[in-house]
Amino acid sequence: MSNRYSGGCACGAVRYDTASEPVVSLHCQCRHCQQRSGTGHGSYVVFADRGNMTVTGQVKTWSVAGDSGAEKSHAFCPVCGAPLYLTFPAKPGMIAIHAASLDDPRQFKPQIVTYAVRGHAWDPLDGSLKQFERMPG
Repeated sequence: MSNRYSGGCACGAVRYDTASEPVVSLHCQCRHCQQRSGTGHGSYVVFADRGNMTVTGQVKTWSVAGDSGAEKSHAFCPVCGAPLYLTFPAKPGMIAIHAASLDDPRQFKPQIVTYAVRGHAWDPLDGSLKQFERMPG
């Protein structure tokens, strides 16, 4: 546990912090991530133990079935609307924070691309990253 990962929304009403190490950092090109981000992908730092992350402030959530059919819940700040994290009822311990919400976005070191089959030519990602057509198992 060499780094702390902390961040929050644009207005500061919601903050998170953890000393846990992420299990993966990724870009997701699924259609929901595109729609939610307003770009061609979403970028996330994923942690296996949500219980080790402290979240202060109140979030609003909305849920949707992802491309895989599994439900995912998006959390955002009700004041400024900034997206903060995703949780997954099928994997209750897991939490994926939005990379741009980190206090130090340089901590985000992407390793893979998921749902590459949905990528757009106008949103090129690092070609050296391992790409998966869908979500790997």
